[in-house]
Amino acid sequence: MNRIICVAALAAMTTLATAGAGHVMDGSCKKQVDRGQYRILINQCKFADTKAAREECRAKVRRTYTIGATNPNLDCRTYSSVTVCGKLKLSPRQRRCVRESVHSGLTRRRSEVECYAFYKGRN
Repeated sequence: MNRIICVAALAAMTTLATAGAGHVMDGSCKKQVDRGQYRILINQCKFADTKAAREECRAKVRRTYTIGATNPNLDCRTYSSVTVCGKLKLSPRQRRCVRESVHSGLTRRRSEVECYAFYKGRN
């Protein structure tokens, strides 16, 4: 009886280890988004403040997302004809622009998109 239990336990551990390894190897840890959402995520990187920030943004999108099914939980919004998705990584001057815009009466969400896309001020 002990032998049967040990064999069953060993088989279960082997199966789980193989399934777990496949899960990590096939990239399924990435968040699925549809092709349009992925395009938005990549394209919004052009608004990052520096060349290095733009490259980092694109690399992060590639590491984090994969094209698959529509992701209804991805926070996408459009203001002034600019669509962005997810949390924006703002530079210090873009954050300052957001604070000033909110203080002037714009919503935070709109300020973030507009300052990310259009603000070209100096530090």
